[in-house]
Amino acid sequence: MATTQRMVVIGANAAGMSAASQARRLKPVGELEIVVLERGGYTSYSACGIPYWVGGDVAGVDDLIARTPEQHRERDIDLRLYTEVTALDPDGRRVRVRGRGDGGPPGEWLGYDQLVIATGARPLRPELPGIDAPGVHGVQTMEDGRALLEALERIEAARSAGTPRRAVVIGAGYIGVEMAEALIRRGHEVTVVDRAEQPMTTLDPDMGRLVREAMCRMGIETVTGATVTAIRTGEDGRARAVATEDTEYEADIVVLGLGVRPETELAREAGLPLGGSEGLLTDLAMRVRGREDIWAGGDCVEVLDLVSGRTRHVALGTHANKHGQVIGTNIGGGYATFPGVVGTAVSKVCDLEIARTGLSEEQARALGLRFTTVTIESTSRAGYYPGAAPMHVKMLAERRTGRLLGAQIVGREGAGKRVDVAAVALSAGMTVEQMTALDLGYAPPFSPLWDPVLVAARKAAAEVRRAGAH
Repeated sequence: MATTQRMVVIGANAAGMSAASQARRLKPVGELEIVVLERGGYTSYSACGIPYWVGGDVAGVDDLIARTPEQHRERDIDLRLYTEVTALDPDGRRVRVRGRGDGGPPGEWLGYDQLVIATGARPLRPELPGIDAPGVHGVQTMEDGRALLEALERIEAARSAGTPRRAVVIGAGYIGVEMAEALIRRGHEVTVVDRAEQPMTTLDPDMGRLVREAMCRMGIETVTGATVTAIRTGEDGRARAVATEDTEYEADIVVLGLGVRPETELAREAGLPLGGSEGLLTDLAMRVRGREDIWAGGDCVEVLDLVSGRTRHVALGTHANKHGQVIGTNIGGGYATFPGVVGTAVSKVCDLEIARTGLSEEQARALGLRFTTVTIESTSRAGYYPGAAPMHVKMLAERRTGRLLGAQIVGREGAGKRVDVAAVALSAGMTVEQMTALDLGYAPPFSPLWDPVLVAARKAAAEVRRAGAH
């Protein structure tokens, strides 16, 4: 009779629960015991939806939860909430576990046959005076979102109609601009402070400038090229202002939108391999390099960038779910791989849509690539059709081969998801010349006769030919 194996999963969100659920589909209880350890109180939730919950687009926390703890347990998964892993022992095939918040001993050891590390990422929290004061909020977990929402409701209830409510967002990346929108929608005066010269540093500066101009037109005070030096507090100890080298910005609440880093401290202490971004390194099957019995997925890993050929950290729920599916399939006796990413991301602030995929100019230069760039301005629909809105598309192509290297799009409704065309082209290794012949859908309500992405590809192809002639 076969011995029942134990699969231990650290982390109960996208990657962890996808791995557990997929493994359970493939192996019954008698063959595989599945134990999931989660230090928080939620499972299978959309962290990406937190800004929309705060902004009122999503009615409540339940709408962000794909599957509850009870639903997972009904599938014969031993899910343990508020349970923290304090140490890994790869050689002994065990993890040390204790109840979250427990003092004293570090916990009891739990053995495993297969370990899945899905510890996610932690928000960047710079060491600044006042950074831990009440009124300073991150937005990484559901607990973070609930705490922020409750704080906003207290502020709004305490302020009479017409009295300014001021919020400062530190950081102008994806999280920062999405939180700025959420706060504007709640009626707060919003200031976004970032040390870069333009917001959205995943874009090139010329495209970031378009985002900044649009944010300013929306009433969001956007302060760039400014380094935050401290969070000022009032007599009650709560955050009251954000200080930079030159001035201060009053704040009833401060939101951190500085990005994240892989949560891999336990892995580091256990001697597991980490990459340049401190993410765990895995093979294509999502098995930690050098280990036959340890797997990792989600925001705690680095993955292969198909354009640059190097590993990178990309914290997105879409990838995390795929990682989990791959891990669960392999542990369950099947076969699956995760080939890599091209770096596609899309966001919005109010009615402005922002998208990118592939390499930026800075990334291409760092790789030693020679490239050409083009930027075109078009519209989301046929110019004569009602609602046509402006759209800027930037494209990078390798000079010698014409291979597409990256694309960035900034525009109104209908702009953001157009980046998917470029993402597919990147995954297929297409040239910009090949892209010009793509058979994309056309009708006046959806696109001009020549889609903006194809207009950019045509211009890029012409630049590649011109560069080759010199």
